Amino acid sequence: MQEAELKDCAERRGWEIKVYRDHGQCGATQSRPALDALLADVRRGRIDVVMVWSLDRLARSLRHLLELSEEFRSVNVDLFAARQAIDTSSAAGRLTYQVLGAVAEFEREMLRDRVRAGLQHARAKGRKLGRPPLRVLTADEVAKLRKERSRTKAPFRMLATKWGLSVWSVHRICKTREQSSP
Repeated sequence: MQEAELKDCAERRGWEIKVYRDHGQCGATQSRPALDALLADVRRGRIDVVMVWSLDRLARSLRHLLELSEEFRSVNVDLFAARQAIDTSSAAGRLTYQVLGAVAEFEREMLRDRVRAGLQHARAKGRKLGRPPLRVLTADEVAKLRKERSRTKAPFRMLATKWGLSVWSVHRICKTREQSSP
């Protein structure tokens, strides 16, 4: 849907397009394969205008949006965001771009704060967060596991498979003893 809308818009403006598409990548990540390829082409002077469906498809932090905007400006490349009707070739477009970028970052921070507050509330109510353990060992089993690790120096992964635990659980059980030993 996004691509079709951008292709129609580019066609109306008489622009040739090349599509850069990241599949399954978080927009919050600054380094993504297609974004990196786009930036490489921008730096090589192969692009005049970068079109995005929405600013949040390009980046989600104001800092990253501003960095991209500054880089585009330094090589005389304009940014066009179809959903927000932003075109950085004009002063009004640049202002709108910066304001909307700030709003996008604000929304992201609000979401992060709500998630943190929800987790804190759940902990305060005594809810256990995270995945349940694969298996809970008895005190005797913990002692046997630790003894086997110290005696054989078996890899944590092998012990995890043998005991039906996660690698992290085996590591934590064995390291706890090592740290508490004199």
